[in-house]
Amino acid sequence: MITREEAVALLKAHNTEANLIHHALESEAVMRGLARKLGRDEDLWGLTGLLHDLDYATTKDVPARHGLDTVDLLADKLPEEALSAIRRHAAEMNGSEGPEAEFDYALRCGETVTGMVHAGALVRPTKIDGMTPKSLKKKMKDKAFAASVNRDCIRECEKIGVELGEFLQIAIDSVTDIAPEVGLAAE
Repeated sequence: MITREEAVALLKAHNTEANLIHHALESEAVMRGLARKLGRDEDLWGLTGLLHDLDYATTKDVPARHGLDTVDLLADKLPEEALSAIRRHAAEMNGSEGPEAEFDYALRCGETVTGMVHAGALVRPTKIDGMTPKSLKKKMKDKAFAASVNRDCIRECEKIGVELGEFLQIAIDSVTDIAPEVGLAAE
């Protein structure tokens, strides 16, 4: 399996935009938090979160390839369960089968919630410090806020046995741990 150091180098080689790198780091953090909660392999889940959008820069104009090109790039670097989760996280775009396994749902909700957490932190004077699940739930009800974030994907947390409030707390705590790296620490 690829090491984290190799994964970060690969990520930066394929994605030069800061927002894409921040999303990858946040997805890694949330996936590690979910793995910890569910008793799964934190390194495998974290690396999968870190690399799930490896092809985004090259597939944003060809969404039917999103996830598939990442799987091709990582074929010998991650186990099949991780590759399947990557393929299935973008099933609506690339025509793959939808999520089935716990890992599939975890990646879908875990990577999606980062958009809500990040946007929510950016509009707060204290950024992520002091953010609560209650405030994120309120933001989720406002369809104009972070409009591109799929709320239904976030709610898929319940398919892995994690209630929405607890899931949002895991996401907040996970991103808080890396807040300085992703521009979300209070000044």
